[in-house]
Amino acid sequence: MTDAVAPRAEDFAPGRPVVFRNATAVITVDSAGVLENADVLIIDDTIAGVGHNLEVPAGTLEIDAKGGIVMPGMIDTHRHMWQTALRGYGGDWALSQYFVFYYLTWGHVFRAEDIAAGNQLSALESVDDGVTTTVDWSHALRTPEYADAAVEALKSIPGRYVLAYGNYLGAPWEWMNEPGFQQWVKNFTTDDMFGLQVAFDVNSGPDFHEKGAFEAARELGLRVTTHAGVWGVNGDPNIDLMYEHGFMDDTVTYVHASSLGPDSYHKIAATGGTISIATESEQSAGQGYPSAWVAKKYGITASLSMDTSVWWSADFFSAMRSTLSSFRSRDHLEAHNKGETVNVNRMKAEDAVWQATMGGAHTIGMADKLGSITVGKKADIVLLKNDESPVMTPILNPYAHVVYQAGTADVHTVVVNGKVVKYQGQRIGMPLKPVADRVAASVEYVRGQLGEDAWKEWMNPALPEDEPIANPYKYLGEEDGHKH
Repeated sequence: MTDAVAPRAEDFAPGRPVVFRNATAVITVDSAGVLENADVLIIDDTIAGVGHNLEVPAGTLEIDAKGGIVMPGMIDTHRHMWQTALRGYGGDWALSQYFVFYYLTWGHVFRAEDIAAGNQLSALESVDDGVTTTVDWSHALRTPEYADAAVEALKSIPGRYVLAYGNYLGAPWEWMNEPGFQQWVKNFTTDDMFGLQVAFDVNSGPDFHEKGAFEAARELGLRVTTHAGVWGVNGDPNIDLMYEHGFMDDTVTYVHASSLGPDSYHKIAATGGTISIATESEQSAGQGYPSAWVAKKYGITASLSMDTSVWWSADFFSAMRSTLSSFRSRDHLEAHNKGETVNVNRMKAEDAVWQATMGGAHTIGMADKLGSITVGKKADIVLLKNDESPVMTPILNPYAHVVYQAGTADVHTVVVNGKVVKYQGQRIGMPLKPVADRVAASVEYVRGQLGEDAWKEWMNPALPEDEPIANPYKYLGEEDGHKH
């Protein structure tokens, strides 16, 4: 990525100040906007300076950022990290096949160690890709022991995490009120590096059994993240129940929120809720049209997420790109349906970068600490720089460059809470092999539980044959025996 000599291990000693020097662009994601040829200084775990020709303490590690873009660490607000162990396995699934595989057929075979294996690989991938904070939507925690395994795996990788505790094989109004779960929560210590939420969906119908889950969440002081607006699964009636019972507020995140009506979006906006947009998921799995368009229309704060690697990767450049493109596509469709043309794009690349950073910080309730390069905030920072990448030159429009030009191969340096965890494209003290071996053992076990026939059938679902459309036209020239 650069001709510079990689520093020695002692160069990354804990507590040593770090400065990014002369970045072609510093995207602050705050009122300062973009600074050209600027520096960013980190002291301990905090951003201590942003500007030009900064004076730094003696012994500061200087990172040459010329030719690169410095931006805040990205924040993924909804990722089933444990499913990364089956990376790509369900790449041809419809959403119903995902539900049947995990919820109804094979969910019971996954052990605590399988959850841990997937989590560790996902955490490593996130940090490697410049995602410094990840919400682990961990909906396979059947017991507190499963949760312990999930936490252990995440803490083995130096990132920032939020465990969203869930159990898709149980009823949330039951498991959230079990003494074992409640005691686990009370014993769990949260801090800026590791947060805790609860993850469950509202699907029970007019009886609204989930009322007991919301009450438990409030009693325990936990934020709630819930899949909502998923076509054919949960929609406006579920939002109505939440609203009528007083459980919609600014501590609730609505994942997808793709298939809702105007009243539901108004209720989310009025109560301060946030939406986690997973565009690649919504486009492929069919929860509904990606919700960036309605989030802007109704004034709802939105963040981005990658959902699950049983389908997709943790590539947040793809998340930004697909979200911006889906918004513009919807704008074109809306205009064309009225016989009009879009002359100005209402969503800019800057908006996608905001959603990937500050939007995520708002969603997890840490907007005062994360999401922008602002003096006093936590030092979660990414340098995009690759001296051998044609797409990294020239850098003219930094926001558009991040969204439409840069990629994971251009993640040069990653800093989490002031600690350099990746430099010159190389992770520091995080080899892949031990993690890969752990995942391989998990895959071998799960594959054995399914058996070879089921393993192959689920990975390659049978497809229905499409009925051919009758074409009223013939190939030109067929009448006279010639093809023109």
